[in-house]
Amino acid sequence: MPDIKHFDPDTVLETVMRLFWQQGVASTGIQDVVTATGLNRSSLYATFGGKQELYRAALRRYIRERSEPAFRRPADDGRGLPAVSEFFAGLIEARCSGPYARWGCMVSNAHAGPENGDPDVREALDLHHQRLRGAFREALVTARAQHQIAPCADLGAAADVLALLAYGVNLRSRAGADARDLAKTVTAALDSLRPA
Repeated sequence: MPDIKHFDPDTVLETVMRLFWQQGVASTGIQDVVTATGLNRSSLYATFGGKQELYRAALRRYIRERSEPAFRRPADDGRGLPAVSEFFAGLIEARCSGPYARWGCMVSNAHAGPENGDPDVREALDLHHQRLRGAFREALVTARAQHQIAPCADLGAAADVLALLAYGVNLRSRAGADARDLAKTVTAALDSLRPA
């Protein structure tokens, strides 16, 4: 007779994702996961594998549920730079206030932590970066068509700068940076793209 799970793996993964996001993988032991989920180790291992497999699943969930919807907004918006500005305003608000304030971004945290030594994690981080950069580049193509940025601007390089700025907002907010200071930095970066 097959073993019947008495818990929802999706709900458990959401809980675990938040735990890794807030604490980081290095600071989160399997006992922390057991305590947060209320499951025993054998149930966790049977469903998800060990801690590293659980972390990988949580990271993929974070990217799918949180990052990718955020990327689509500036790419699909059609307003160019105002959409990029709105993306950053939302990012700063989410990172500096509300229930996940000062948690940073699970992906940015992974870039800065030991977990990026795992080839599967590195692959997820690289794909995330390509999608983030691609979303900014699409918004910049729209901005150029609407004469919002200098005609000589290198869109690829500008998309790279914006992606790095997003990582910086995530990391600095986790370290306690003031939302107004972060917003000033974003404004200065976007102003540098505008025609003289």
